[in-house]
Amino acid sequence: MEFSGVKTMGLYTKDEILQMAAEEDVEFIRLQFSDMFGNLKNTAVTCSQLKKVLNNEFSFDGSAVNGFFRTEDTELYLWPDLDSFVILPWRPQQGKVARMLCDVRTASGEPFIYCSRSILKRVLKDLESEDLHIKVGAECEFFLFQTDEDGNPTTRTAERAGYFDIGPIDQGENARRDMVLTLEQMGFVVESSYHEKAPGQHEIDFHWDEALHSADSVMTFKFAVRTIARRHGLHATFMPKPKTGEPGSGMHLNFAVFDGQGNNIFHDPEDPLKFSRKAFCFAGGILAHADAISAITNPLVNSYKRLVPGYDAPVCKSWSASGSNAMMRLHTDHTGNAQIELRSPDSASNPYLALAVCIAAGLDGIRKSTDPGKELQDDSEAICGAASEGSGIAQLPTTLGEA
Repeated sequence: MEFSGVKTMGLYTKDEILQMAAEEDVEFIRLQFSDMFGNLKNTAVTCSQLKKVLNNEFSFDGSAVNGFFRTEDTELYLWPDLDSFVILPWRPQQGKVARMLCDVRTASGEPFIYCSRSILKRVLKDLESEDLHIKVGAECEFFLFQTDEDGNPTTRTAERAGYFDIGPIDQGENARRDMVLTLEQMGFVVESSYHEKAPGQHEIDFHWDEALHSADSVMTFKFAVRTIARRHGLHATFMPKPKTGEPGSGMHLNFAVFDGQGNNIFHDPEDPLKFSRKAFCFAGGILAHADAISAITNPLVNSYKRLVPGYDAPVCKSWSASGSNAMMRLHTDHTGNAQIELRSPDSASNPYLALAVCIAAGLDGIRKSTDPGKELQDDSEAICGAASEGSGIAQLPTTLGEA
């Protein structure tokens, strides 16, 4: 993923949103937020309630949300991010529906402890205290499966397409095209879309952005993909390993850290690999905390069925500047575009928490000058899978319990 380009989200004021809602005939506004498991939650209001929403006065019962606390004081508030206002393209064009992503706050206005979006914000403030900021690009893979006669999801696909195949062998081509067009209508900059390795498996890569916006984009992306798939009579799943004997779906995360002057601190033209000491320490921090990170970035029992040898997924704690099977790949070019790609996460994870733990671990590595160890020179999965004694290679958790 190329780390260049422009920010796609606007900077809206309350008055501008009220004006847009009136001019665009918006009738409903969906207020969306994430629970601790990364599930998108939603409540809708009519346009008559928009001023109340924009003044952060909309409350709801937090005890009804899985993963939130259950105490006597369960009243929580949704604080919308004004920049996330967007009209949903697939809804009616008369009496339109818009959405805004929200933070969850307490009655006193404090960030709610279980608001994962606020957790990521807190980590980013810690990073900013070092006069640093980070940009992230997420690459999400998913499967499109057929539905049964009742419209329920299956794990069946009639196609046998592989990498970069086209129609008619790629039977999801039309659905994927509509997904891309829909995402672009919502403000995404889509870099590419193509058929992945397994039958029924697809990937859409959208542009990098500031970390919080990237996490928001993942939530919106999954929401849109599932919706458009259903309109095509298909079921979109981000399950890490939906079928035995086929590759699983990951969510590769690409990181680049910049100083206050906008310089990529991962780049060092004097280093043989063109990477700075801080880049190696950032990688070292993630490797040092890899087990705990896995519990967040690979949160399902099913996640660990993906992290096995033979299916292009990492199975050991390793980094490489050239190999394809390492947990982390270091990329750079002559322009100083240096980034670290983490290949172990999957799309079942909560993107806010996944980015939060990775960034916190990387920052911890920079602060402690954590050595990432030797580069993985032998890229064979047999070496990774064995993690033999004396090799300096440790295996990633093989089960959720281990993580």
